[in-house]
Amino acid sequence: MATPAQRRHEGQPATPDPDRYEYRLLTFPRTTSRAEARRLLTEHADYGRWELDRVRLTFGGVRRVRLRRKIIRVVRTA
Repeated sequence: MATPAQRRHEGQPATPDPDRYEYRLLTFPRTTSRAEARRLLTEHADYGRWELDRVRLTFGGVRRVRLRRKIIRVVRTA
Protein backbone atom coordinates (compact mmCIF):
# COMPACT_ATOMS: atom_id res chain seq x y z
CA MET A 1 0.00 0.00 0.00
CA ALA A 2 1.36 3.43 -0.97
CA THR A 3 1.92 6.06 1.66
CA PRO A 4 0.42 9.56 1.14
CA ALA A 5 3.87 10.93 0.22
CA GLN A 6 4.30 8.22 -2.44
CA ARG A 7 0.83 8.88 -3.88
CA ARG A 8 1.54 12.60 -4.10
CA HIS A 9 4.63 12.00 -6.27
CA GLU A 10 3.48 9.06 -8.39
CA GLY A 11 3.20 11.00 -11.65
CA GLN A 12 6.48 12.87 -11.29
CA PRO A 13 9.92 11.41 -11.97
CA ALA A 14 12.09 11.39 -8.85
CA THR A 15 15.18 12.73 -10.63
CA PRO A 16 15.98 13.87 -14.16
CA ASP A 17 17.20 11.12 -16.49
CA PRO A 18 20.80 12.07 -17.39
CA ASP A 19 21.09 9.23 -19.92
CA ARG A 20 18.34 10.55 -22.20
CA TYR A 21 18.48 14.32 -21.69
CA GLU A 22 21.01 17.10 -21.32
CA TYR A 23 20.01 19.87 -18.89
CA ARG A 24 20.81 23.57 -18.67
CA LEU A 25 19.88 25.84 -15.77
CA LEU A 26 19.16 29.51 -16.45
CA THR A 27 18.57 32.12 -13.76
CA PHE A 28 16.86 35.44 -14.47
CA PRO A 29 17.06 38.25 -11.88
CA ARG A 30 13.88 39.98 -10.77
CA THR A 31 14.72 42.98 -12.97
CA THR A 32 14.26 40.83 -16.11
CA SER A 33 10.85 41.45 -17.65
CA ARG A 34 8.58 38.59 -18.63
CA ALA A 35 8.90 39.58 -22.30
CA GLU A 36 12.71 39.55 -22.13
CA ALA A 37 12.74 36.14 -20.42
CA ARG A 38 10.33 34.78 -23.05
CA ARG A 39 12.56 36.13 -25.85
CA LEU A 40 15.68 34.49 -24.38
CA LEU A 41 13.89 31.17 -23.85
CA THR A 42 12.53 31.27 -27.41
CA GLU A 43 16.05 31.76 -28.76
CA HIS A 44 17.28 28.75 -26.80
CA ALA A 45 14.37 26.68 -28.10
CA ASP A 46 14.72 27.73 -31.74
CA TYR A 47 18.48 27.65 -32.16
CA GLY A 48 19.63 25.19 -29.51
CA ARG A 49 16.71 22.73 -29.66
CA TRP A 50 16.06 23.15 -25.93
CA GLU A 51 12.63 22.55 -24.42
CA LEU A 52 11.21 23.87 -21.17
CA ASP A 53 11.44 21.39 -18.31
CA ARG A 54 10.70 23.44 -15.19
CA VAL A 55 10.22 27.06 -14.10
CA ARG A 56 10.49 28.20 -10.50
CA LEU A 57 9.66 31.69 -9.31
CA THR A 58 11.18 32.41 -5.91
CA PHE A 59 9.89 34.80 -3.26
CA GLY A 60 12.57 37.30 -4.23
CA GLY A 61 11.32 37.38 -7.82
CA VAL A 62 14.19 35.35 -9.29
CA ARG A 63 13.16 32.96 -12.07
CA ARG A 64 15.03 29.66 -12.25
CA VAL A 65 14.43 27.82 -15.50
CA ARG A 66 15.57 24.30 -16.33
CA LEU A 67 15.79 23.45 -20.02
CA ARG A 68 16.38 20.03 -21.49
CA ARG A 69 17.17 18.48 -24.85
CA LYS A 70 17.50 14.91 -26.00
CA ILE A 71 20.95 13.43 -26.30
CA ILE A 72 21.29 11.98 -29.77
CA ARG A 73 23.57 8.97 -29.80
CA VAL A 74 25.32 8.40 -33.12
CA VAL A 75 25.84 4.77 -34.08
CA ARG A 76 28.77 4.00 -36.31
CA THR A 77 27.64 2.19 -39.45
CA ALA A 78 30.94 1.09 -40.97
